[in-house]
Amino acid sequence: QVQLAESGGGLVQAGGSLRLSCVFSGGAVDNHAMGWFRQAPGKDREFVAAITVSVGLTLHADAVKGRFTISRDKAKKTIYLQMDSLKPEDTAVYYCVSGARRSYLESEYDDWGQGTQVTVSS
Repeated sequence: QVQLAESGGGLVQAGGSLRLSCVFSGGAVDNHAMGWFRQAPGKDREFVAAITVSVGLTLHADAVKGRFTISRDKAKKTIYLQMDSLKPEDTAVYYCVSGARRSYLESEYDDWGQGTQVTVSS
């Protein structure tokens, strides 16, 4: 019943910024976690960032720390990923996820969005 809808992907030049959004619907999110994974062509899915819905505790992957920031709006049941100083290696499909706890492990997340494409040109 849970549904996640990502938006905000696009094409940007290196050094530019994008802001991704993900709207949660179909269930309660209190005391749960939401986050972002990404997958480049020919690569495994990679953890990007996660946040607890109730308190807002965050976790960011080393590869994006200092450049990407995850946040949430509890009233809107929405999480965001502010991506600054984008690099070509950030090019990937970005997936919104939801699960019982904040984690960098794929297995901790039960629900996945359809993905939104982010392309960074040099």
